[in-house]
Amino acid sequence: MEQQELMIKAAWLYHVEGLTQAQIGEQMNLTRRRVNELLAAALEDGIVRISFSSPLAANIELEAQLRSRFSLKDAIVVPTPADPLQLHSVIGRGAAAYLDRLIQTQKPGSIGIGWGATLRETVQHMSPANEPQIDVRSMMGGLTYGSEINTFEIVRGFAQVLKAQCHYFVAPVYAESPQSRDAIISQSVFRKIFLQTHDVDVSYLSVGDVSRQSLQVRYGLPAGTEVEDLIAAGAVGDLLGRYLDIEGSPIDHPINGQVLSPELDDYRKIPCRIVASGGAHKHAVLHAIARAELATIIVTDADSAKAMLGT
Repeated sequence: MEQQELMIKAAWLYHVEGLTQAQIGEQMNLTRRRVNELLAAALEDGIVRISFSSPLAANIELEAQLRSRFSLKDAIVVPTPADPLQLHSVIGRGAAAYLDRLIQTQKPGSIGIGWGATLRETVQHMSPANEPQIDVRSMMGGLTYGSEINTFEIVRGFAQVLKAQCHYFVAPVYAESPQSRDAIISQSVFRKIFLQTHDVDVSYLSVGDVSRQSLQVRYGLPAGTEVEDLIAAGAVGDLLGRYLDIEGSPIDHPINGQVLSPELDDYRKIPCRIVASGGAHKHAVLHAIARAELATIIVTDADSAKAMLGT
C-alpha cells in the first residue's frame, strides 16, 4: 500500500474499530513499531484529529497554555462557579486533589503553609492520611485574634488531616516598624524558627489583592497603613504579606520591611511553590506572580486563567 493508505487504514482500525497495535500489525503484516509510526504520522499530518466533548477539555487547554506562557511546572484550572461565593471552595477542592497526589507520590518532608479562605477550604477537602514524617510549618506570622482563616488554625488543620507534625511561627503578621521586625528576628528564640519558615520542600500559599475583599486589607494591615497608600505605591496585591507591583516586584513601602515572613529570594529557593487563588479581584496579582515566576504551580479558576493569558 501507499504510505497514506497505510496511515488511514491503521488509524481507522485503531481509533474506530478499537484494535490494539499488536492486532493491527498482525492484520496488516506490519511490525508493532511500524504501526506506532503510522498512527503518530496520521496525527501529525492531520489525517486524524482528536477532539473532546467534555467542557473540562477547555480547562485542560488553559492549563497547557499557563504552563507554556509562564514556565510553570504545572497548572490546575477549575471551572469558574456561577456563584462567586463558591469560588474558594471550588479552588480549594482542586488544590486538595493536587496536594493529595503530590504527597502520595513525592513524599515531601516538610510543607510550608500560609493562610486564607482558599487554604481553609483546601484542608476541608483533603483526604485523611497518615504522614507523621511530614513537618507542617507556618511561613508567616498570624493575626492576633482567633479566626478559622488564621495562620495557626490553617497549619493545625493541615497537620491534623495528614497526621503530621505541626510547627507554628508565633508572631504577628507585621511588626510595628522595620526596626522592630529586625529586633524580633534577631532574637535566638525566633531566629531558628524563622529560618525554618522557608526551609521546606513544598509551600502552599494564596495571594491577596488590594480591594476590600482582601482579608489582609480588612484584618491584617499594621496600624497607620492604608490600602490607598499601597495602591499609590503601585501595589496590586501581596504574597506572604509582601506587597508587589504588576511586575511581581516588591513595592517601595515600609510595610515590606515590617512583615514577618521569608524574603522573596529565600522563598524562591523552595523547589515546589504552589499558589492557589482566583476571582476577578485577584487577576492582577495572579498575573504579577506568574510573570515574576514566584510560583512553580498555580491553581486557579478558568476566568482567572483566561485573564492571566489575556484571552
